[in-house]
Amino acid sequence: MKKSGCLMVFLFVAVCASMFVNLILLAAIGAKKPSSVTGVRLLRPKVFEERVLVDGKDPHSKVAVIPLEGVIAFGMVGPLGNSMVDDLKSAFEQAENDRQIKAVVLQVDSPGGEITASDVLYDAICRLARHKPVVVYFNSIGASGAYYAACGSNWIMCNDTTFTGSIGVIISTLNYRELFGKVGLQSLTFKSGKFKDMLNGGREMTDDEKNYVQGLVMQSYDRFVGIVARSRKLDEKALREGVADGRILSGTDAYAARLVDELGYIEDAYDKAAELGGAPEAQVVRYERGFSLDRFFQMFGESQASAKIELDLLPKAVALDPGRIYLLPSFFAP
Repeated sequence: MKKSGCLMVFLFVAVCASMFVNLILLAAIGAKKPSSVTGVRLLRPKVFEERVLVDGKDPHSKVAVIPLEGVIAFGMVGPLGNSMVDDLKSAFEQAENDRQIKAVVLQVDSPGGEITASDVLYDAICRLARHKPVVVYFNSIGASGAYYAACGSNWIMCNDTTFTGSIGVIISTLNYRELFGKVGLQSLTFKSGKFKDMLNGGREMTDDEKNYVQGLVMQSYDRFVGIVARSRKLDEKALREGVADGRILSGTDAYAARLVDELGYIEDAYDKAAELGGAPEAQVVRYERGFSLDRFFQMFGESQASAKIELDLLPKAVALDPGRIYLLPSFFAP
């Protein structure tokens, strides 16, 4: 009981302190009324803190390093506790609005992910790159959907040993009809149209269903290849007949195929971003999650949740959901 009482007192004090700080901030904002609101752009507060990676002679010029790690998906949680896609867009917005940020390095370690999530990131990177130079650096892997998104940047770099490329689209499902027969189960489905259960694993797919799904895959593939061809200034026909067949490429081969602009290390990406941003003596800072009461209460709630044990054939970060269209290397298919 004493522990519970102390916890309630702590939470009450924390909430009161938060309300007090917010009132002070509101009063300060109210005291600074502009004489005219015409043409004034209201900026959102910074949500990411900056950790200095490389000191620069010019502390007022910075290169922001934004990490992109793991499978790209709306269901993946980002550093702020929202969707990773939304959190990355928040980081891009902060970098765009900060006058001291002269360029951005997007540091990627991702095999790709959902096609729509990758496309949304591609669009967000394109928007940022229209205002400030964006250099994408692939660490160990930057393939498929990650490469798709990177095509929105101004410059792509990786290591000789990086895995990249994998320009292709994949959709998968499981067929367990024979297994059902062995255990005495049968799939019974009522549907409104002939394609409504086309990925039903309890039966064989019809030829019409296979052709329809393949058409969806090729529609997404056409968009992917078109984006690569335009951004890399490559002949689309040659691309389709060459490396755009889903293959994984080493950094060396990707450079030879003109899929990346330069080979090197992450420090070289910092230098390139500073060069493109016209700030050769800039600091290099990494965006990291800052402390907030909302995040504290969220973490506290998670710690109170009951523990559970799960067994998956693949980690959740890479397991494919049947029926979703992905931009991933083929070895992620079940």
